[in-house]
Amino acid sequence: MEVFLAQPRGFCAGVVRAIEIVERALAKYGPPVYVRHEIVHNKYVVESLKKKGAIFVEDLSEVPARAVTVFSAHGVARSVEEEAEARDLPVLNATCPLVTKVHNQGKRYISKGRALILIGHAGHPEVEGTMGQVPGPVFLVQSVQDVAELRLPTNTPVAYITQTTLSVDDTRDIIASLQAKFTDIQGPDIRDICYATQNRQSAVRDLSKLVDVILVVGAANSSNSNRLREIGTEVGVASYLIADGSELNPDWLKDAKAVGITAGASAPEVLVDDVIEALRRIGPVSVSVVPGREENIEFRLPAELTTG
Repeated sequence: MEVFLAQPRGFCAGVVRAIEIVERALAKYGPPVYVRHEIVHNKYVVESLKKKGAIFVEDLSEVPARAVTVFSAHGVARSVEEEAEARDLPVLNATCPLVTKVHNQGKRYISKGRALILIGHAGHPEVEGTMGQVPGPVFLVQSVQDVAELRLPTNTPVAYITQTTLSVDDTRDIIASLQAKFTDIQGPDIRDICYATQNRQSAVRDLSKLVDVILVVGAANSSNSNRLREIGTEVGVASYLIADGSELNPDWLKDAKAVGITAGASAPEVLVDDVIEALRRIGPVSVSVVPGREENIEFRLPAELTTG
């Protein structure tokens, strides 16, 4: 069986930075280090950090006084930041810089008197964080239908921002319907859409031309991993989301001569290797990487972790 690996796949720069912040905090301050929400949406990553002394909580009230606290890559609402400040918690902010950029765009649009529309998934921690960072009402839209139902006059000055785990492709129709509905609308440059999300989706489209089945390595609660599986299905290739090799169902491969593997932005390469090993237990495989975009972006760590 031929196995083709998508390029790029797996960790993006924001995820690498977030995990490194927790690991360096543990090394510098000693365990425990408290992390609000899963640092990234991947059980393997979370469990490995737990073993090193990270404690994951959903609410700051669970963090003891003066304990080192890390905000996850998804970002938090301003109210969470204020609670941490009021309690004098030493905070390391692992919010992805691209998410912070979206927060700042939203604040800027609001300051100019525009009604703000956020394209994203209700309930996702990044969306909750973004809505809680912007000092004003935010209208959340998840579909073209939601745009049609917006109760704003068409001449309202509006602006839109997008959840970073959505790509240019994901948002294109919604943005077009917003532009058709409102006469005075602004939005970020298309280059401001998360590079990693777009690159991984483009790589899956390339992969789909070569294979009979696509395996997406990622967590069930990972927005970008679920989207990779959906894209494979949309282009007509049987696609499955699996956490690791233990979830591989041999029945999926019955008539497959070529299998494609990719991984969501929060899935480590060790899990891709685990899936390849699971395939080897079924039969002999040859593995090759599909040529794709090289990523060499790195984000700086907080100053507290790079000095002293």
